[in-house]
Amino acid sequence: MNSPETRGSNRIAKPVIFICLVAIVFFQLSTSIALALGLFVGIFLGNPFSGFTRPLNKYLLQAAIIGLGFGMNFTKVIEAGKDGFIFTIISISLAIGLGYLLGRWLRVGRIISYLISIGTAICGGSAIAAVSQVVEADEHEISVSIGIVFILNALALFIFPPAGHLLGLSQQQFGLWCAIAIHDTSSVVGAAAHYGNEALMTATTVKLARALWIIPVALLSSFIFKKQSRTTAFPWFIIFFVIASLMNTYFVFPEKFTTPVLHAARMAFSLTLFFIGTTISPASIRQVGLRPFLQGVFIWIAIIAVSLLFILKT
Repeated sequence: MNSPETRGSNRIAKPVIFICLVAIVFFQLSTSIALALGLFVGIFLGNPFSGFTRPLNKYLLQAAIIGLGFGMNFTKVIEAGKDGFIFTIISISLAIGLGYLLGRWLRVGRIISYLISIGTAICGGSAIAAVSQVVEADEHEISVSIGIVFILNALALFIFPPAGHLLGLSQQQFGLWCAIAIHDTSSVVGAAAHYGNEALMTATTVKLARALWIIPVALLSSFIFKKQSRTTAFPWFIIFFVIASLMNTYFVFPEKFTTPVLHAARMAFSLTLFFIGTTISPASIRQVGLRPFLQGVFIWIAIIAVSLLFILKT
């Protein structure tokens, strides 16, 4: 049974969430502001609709990515994907290898250590959710790993755009950097959208290409942990994103179609980040623990630095 304090907080949280959603939709708030509002709700009020918003967020993000495909040229998408292919292999190997060493050094549980490494290497919470089924992680191991990823994703949204301007990165360089060095697709898109449209296109393409690595990594994980492989859900939304991009490249769509679709996609990204912010609570932060958090931070810093050096030299 909920305590009086919890019931009181829920009564306040419900209208606040409604006001935030109205503001995001009608005032077209940026992704960073939407995330900040979500963090405020999650930390100080809590999200009484978490049972509904968590699954909604997944489909909202997928729909937004598909919509974004109608604003992309497929030939440019292929070129952007080529730029990040080789380093994708290198960065995934680096994250997993470094994660193993740090996990041993910091004495982090084997499964938590592996999930944090996979989340950093590929696409954050989505990769953790997929691989956790294969390694048979329990709820605590999954929540700790995803909690670390969410916290670092929130930091990335505020840190990366100013850092990109300070370093003088081009649109394409910044998009590639985001796709490699930021965990979740939603945060990659949020940071890149704040930087510019070309950065957004590059970041989305490279990140979605990285997301496909969930499948071979999940199979590899079943071998490493000697678990019987279960069926891993294929990310079909990536296929629909490619179809939308192909259609936009080889067919001429009127602006009265593409403009509202792209507008809705960007709004969906802002709503996604707002809901992600509401998942971070004082309890989830406390649950993470210092040693797993340090492991996640050290891996992240290494990927940020190595990917930046790679981008600046190419």
